[in-house]
Amino acid sequence: MTSSAARETSSRWESQRSFDELGRPLRDITFCVVDLETTGGSAEGGSMITEIGAVKVRGGEVLGEFQTLVDPRTEIPAFIAVLTGISNAMVAGAPPIESALPSFLEFAAGTVLVAHNAPFDVGFLRYFAEQQGRAWPRFEVLDTAKLARRVITRDDAPNCKLSSLAKAFKSGTTPNHRALSDARATVDVLHGLMERLGGLGVHTLEELQTFSSRVTPAQRRKRHLAEGLPHAPGVYLFRDERQRVLYVGTSRDLRSRVRSYFTASETRSRMGEMVGIASSVDGIECATPLEAEVRELRLIAEHKPRYNRRSRFPERVHFVKLTREPWPRLSLVRRVLDDDADYLGPFSSKKAAEKCLAALHDTFPVRQCSDRIGRKPGGTSPCVLAEMGRCLSPCDGSVDEATYAAVVRQLRDTLLRRPDEVVEAINAKMAALAADERFEEAGVHRDRLAAFVRAAARTQRLSALTRCPEVVAARREDDGRWAVHVVRHGRLAAAGVIPSGADANGYVVTLRASAETVGGAPGPVPAATAEETEKVLRWLESPGIRLVTVDGEWTCPVGGATRHLAVHDAVNQSRLSLVPFDDRRGLSTVHRPAR
Repeated sequence: MTSSAARETSSRWESQRSFDELGRPLRDITFCVVDLETTGGSAEGGSMITEIGAVKVRGGEVLGEFQTLVDPRTEIPAFIAVLTGISNAMVAGAPPIESALPSFLEFAAGTVLVAHNAPFDVGFLRYFAEQQGRAWPRFEVLDTAKLARRVITRDDAPNCKLSSLAKAFKSGTTPNHRALSDARATVDVLHGLMERLGGLGVHTLEELQTFSSRVTPAQRRKRHLAEGLPHAPGVYLFRDERQRVLYVGTSRDLRSRVRSYFTASETRSRMGEMVGIASSVDGIECATPLEAEVRELRLIAEHKPRYNRRSRFPERVHFVKLTREPWPRLSLVRRVLDDDADYLGPFSSKKAAEKCLAALHDTFPVRQCSDRIGRKPGGTSPCVLAEMGRCLSPCDGSVDEATYAAVVRQLRDTLLRRPDEVVEAINAKMAALAADERFEEAGVHRDRLAAFVRAAARTQRLSALTRCPEVVAARREDDGRWAVHVVRHGRLAAAGVIPSGADANGYVVTLRASAETVGGAPGPVPAATAEETEKVLRWLESPGIRLVTVDGEWTCPVGGATRHLAVHDAVNQSRLSLVPFDDRRGLSTVHRPAR
């Protein structure tokens, strides 16, 4: 082969590879542009479809059209009839939605659905498919209204209504609130948007779906950084010119996710700044999504990238400690020691730890001072807490060792097994305060109780797993293969996927032999960060898990704190959903957007 021929072959190969890496070319996509006319704005509220119109196009060529009136089996409101020109007489004898919808779905099969204000039209179609017990096809959906808002300026059109855009792009059809006419106009708008975006380097469906004007041309030119990354789960690291890690992320598809930073689905200004600095992207392919999530946590903790906001400082945690000494007490500490003490945590914030500590002190009158007290105390004046009845006051000899030890045993049992005493005591206190209409004080105790219940549940769940020297589990994934994970003392030690046709037992034996050696350590989270162990736990507790081997006893107390979580989670979710009267930004109304 001559050198020129070799260059030509190489050039063709590079071109083919770049199309594959950048996504599906728009010229090869079949779009089905659909429009509906309805009796109102909400299918759930009883509105019905009166007309379906659709146009199928590919590469700028119209492949077919679909139009049918639909009998709504109800009166069409007068103002709707005036708007659309569709009267009761016109739909009399038309097919019902039970016949019209299957015909449309057959027409649209295998296409990308397009609509102007797509949530409205697609929402109606999906609703009636569900009512008929039909499985909704996995359509990809493109919304021309949403895309136009990213592209069109005030100089182009006064707004992004279909009528305004059709005029701006000189559509051959004027929208008139009839389904097929509006669908034809939407086709012209779609082609106009695609032509304009083509000049900005948008040539694939993926780029069209995710385009945003907030992503600069300079960012788009860096999309070559995604080349060479695999379509596989893993971790990616953005680096600057000095090879410093700027950002660490994870994805089930490395190439698609990294490419999205340059094709506009990632529009956070902070990420735009990061992409502007980045000069390279490294990808680490992982056997399973769980391994990718764990590697991400470990790399963030190692490099502490400036553009990652979470998980950078796993060492900045707090624990509530029940000491081991003649007169035990509760204290707030930053790390777990091998001192036979009992620990609750870790807490990601000191504030949460303090709330939990207050809940325990509200229930158990153990001493709160940090003084060293011998086995035979005495001669010290009682503190204010003792005078208030909130401390047994061992410092002045007010309590004997056996009585104090009995209270400590109850406290230890509350931390490790049954939280009921704290729950009942604080609930009673909240009820009394609420009865006196002292709601703010009751709220303080509610937050303290929630902090304690969450911490106790977390500690009990983490401790149960970290006590096990080894847990091996497997789950059948969507592709039919089995993902296997080896967990040692709560730390992910190995991950793999059994190849098709391979001996499963032999594969697991080999995976265990090659797994990381993990030693036990004191405390509820001895061998990994709490965040890592919780990710592992979520996978182990997911549907379809099969335990292959369990070395040790993996159990949580039946009367543990987890059973109290649902109430506190529901209360917290309810509080988050409230919108202050002076802040209406979170409120919205449901209506059919203007065309």
